[in-house]
Amino acid sequence: MFLKVQLPWNVIISAEDLDAKGLMLQRSIIIRLLDDFACKKATKDLGYFSAVTTLDSIGEGKVRQHSGDVLFPVVFSGITFKLFRGEILDGVVHKVLKHGVFLRCGPVENVYLSNLKMADYKYVPGENPIFLNDKLSKIGKDVTVRFMVIGTKWLEVEREFQALVSLEGDFLGPVS
Repeated sequence: MFLKVQLPWNVIISAEDLDAKGLMLQRSIIIRLLDDFACKKATKDLGYFSAVTTLDSIGEGKVRQHSGDVLFPVVFSGITFKLFRGEILDGVVHKVLKHGVFLRCGPVENVYLSNLKMADYKYVPGENPIFLNDKLSKIGKDVTVRFMVIGTKWLEVEREFQALVSLEGDFLGPVS
């Protein structure tokens, strides 16, 4: 699910990038904010950072004692993406294993669909392994699958989420 959030942030501008003209300073703050935002990747509470939509306010800069850099407190609005239990989403299969498949869903790389959670499907080994059901519906590499999220896990070190999903429910499975 996409969330609209408003976040406080501290932007540090080096002394070399400071300029007396207000427009250049604002530009430097925005560029630095976007760089910091991209590096942050995700948080447990808000999910993955997708976009900065508006810069709501720039506070008064405070000079840092030892470096001479200036710290500006800013408030901005942005879009984040977070998986929630019970949510129905689409993902693309990127790895097929005997015991299930891994999908990508937006910025989430590790979405796991176990063979136990797709009861009608049987594993078919080969050069390009797939899962196949009685109605000849296939789940294989690069196939889009609609699923329901049954659980998520936050990995602090990698700063990313893992998700466990299921096909148990109406209208879930490969999307044509």
